[in-house]
Amino acid sequence: MKNNQRFIKDKIISFLPDGDFYRKRAMQAMQREQFSDAEKYYKRALDLNPDDALTHMEYGVFIMEVGRFEDAYELLQTADDLDPNNEETTFYLAEVHAHLGLLREAKQYALKYVGMAPDGVFVEEAHEISEFADQEEMFVEEGEQLDGAVVFMQEKARRMMEQGDFEEAIEVLEDLLVNYPKTWAVHNNLALAYFYIGKEKHAEEILYDVLREEKGNIHALCNLAVFFYYNRDEERLKSMMELLSKIKPYQFEQRYKLGATFALTGRYEEAYHWLRSLQKRGFEGDVGYYFWLANAAYFTGHRKVAEQANEALLKLDPTKEGFEPWKSLDEELDADSYEEDVPFLIEKVSNPYRSERMFGLYLLGKSSHLQEILSHPGYIDVEKLSAAEQLFLAHSLEYSFKASNSFEKALKKALAICDVLYEEYKPLDEEGVQLFQMWFTLCDNALEKKYAFSNVDAIAAAVDYMFQTAHFEKVTKKSIAENYSVSVATLSKYIQELIEFLPQTKD
Repeated sequence: MKNNQRFIKDKIISFLPDGDFYRKRAMQAMQREQFSDAEKYYKRALDLNPDDALTHMEYGVFIMEVGRFEDAYELLQTADDLDPNNEETTFYLAEVHAHLGLLREAKQYALKYVGMAPDGVFVEEAHEISEFADQEEMFVEEGEQLDGAVVFMQEKARRMMEQGDFEEAIEVLEDLLVNYPKTWAVHNNLALAYFYIGKEKHAEEILYDVLREEKGNIHALCNLAVFFYYNRDEERLKSMMELLSKIKPYQFEQRYKLGATFALTGRYEEAYHWLRSLQKRGFEGDVGYYFWLANAAYFTGHRKVAEQANEALLKLDPTKEGFEPWKSLDEELDADSYEEDVPFLIEKVSNPYRSERMFGLYLLGKSSHLQEILSHPGYIDVEKLSAAEQLFLAHSLEYSFKASNSFEKALKKALAICDVLYEEYKPLDEEGVQLFQMWFTLCDNALEKKYAFSNVDAIAAAVDYMFQTAHFEKVTKKSIAENYSVSVATLSKYIQELIEFLPQTKD
C-alpha cells in the first residue's frame, strides 16, 4: 500500500499558471466576446510577467479596439521598449498615434513598419495611415505640433486634473519638465494644478517665470487673469484684461483660450467675438467651447446662437443639462446679497463641516455664479460629497429625483423646508444667513438620526420661531404659526421635536 502511495505521489505534476497561461486565457475570452474576463486575464498575465512584450502588445491592441486609446498608447509604448524590432507593435503604434491625433508620430511609425516589413500583412493599412497624416497635416497650423510623448502626457495630466487628482497631475507634469524644460504648455498646466490645490503663490511664480522667457505667452496671461478673478483681485484683473483685449491671436487654440477667459470673467462681448470667430472658421469644439460660447452668445443678445451652442453641448455631454445661461437670470438678484457673494459661497462649499457645505450647495442654486463656481475643479469634488450633499447639489442644478427609500424621502422634505424658509428670507442678508446656518445644523443632525421631516410648513415655522426667539424679543408662537398657516399646537409639537437636534454642549 505504501509503495502505491509513493508511486501516485511521484506521478503528480505541480501546476502553477504563469503569465503565458493567462495571456492565452485572455485570447480565448476575447474570441468568446467575454471582454471583461479578457481584461482580467491580461492584467493577471502582466502581474506575473511584467516584462513580456507580447502581452503588452496584445493587451494594448485589445483596449485600443474598445476605444481606450490613451491606455493602449502606454501599453504599446512599453511593448516597443521591451522589443523594438517587433513589426506588429510598430504598426499598432502607428494606428494608436493616428487615433490620438499625433499625426507626425503616426506617419513615422507607419513608414518604419513598411521599411521593416515591405510585404507585411499590414502594409496597405500603413500606407493609408501615412497618406492620411500627410493630408491632415496640411490643415495643422505652423507651430501647433509638439512631440507626441509630451502631448500624450499633458493630456494624461489634464484628465487627472478633471478628476480632481491634482497631486498625481503635478507629479506627471514635473517629470515632463525634467526632459522638456522649455515646453511652456507644461508650465502653464502645472501652474493650474498648483492653483487648484491652494498653492496660489507658487502657481503665480510659475506663470511669471514663463512670461519672463516668453513675454507674450497667451496661456500664461489668461491663467493669471483666471487666478486674479477667483481671488477677487479686481485691480490686477482689470489691468490684465485690458492687456488681453489688445492681443489679436491667429491660432485656434489661442483664440479659444482668450475667448473662454473673457467669458469666465464676464467680458461677454470680447468672448463672443473670439469664440464665434472659431466657429466661422470651421472649428469643431469640445464641451468647454460650447459651454462658453452658449454663455457669451446669450449675454450679448445672440439667443439663437446660444441655443445652438447649448444643443451641441448637450450632444457631447448630456449631464450639462440645466447649465443653460438663461436659467441664471430668471429673476433679478440683489448684487449685495449673500447669493451673489462669491467668496462666501466658495467658503461654504469648501467648508470642513457638512452642514456648512449643504448650505453652500443649496445656495448655489439661487446664485448667478452657479456655473462659474462649478467650473472650478478645485472647489467641489462630487465624488467626495455625501449622499445628502449630492442631492442638495442636484436640487441646485434643478435635477428632479424620485425618492426610492426613507432617507431620500426625508431629504426631499428637508429640501422643501429649505425652499419655504428661503421664500421667507430671500435675498439673504446677515439675518437670513444666521437662520440658515442654524437650520442646516439641525437638518444635518436630524438626517443622521433618520428624522422624517413629516410636516414641511410646520417644521419651517418651528425653525423660524426658534431662530427669532433667540435673537429678538416679543416673538409669539401665534404670529409665526399664522405666517406659516399652521396651528399653535402643531408649531409647539415640532419645536419640541427639533430641540432634540440642537448641538449638544459637553460639560
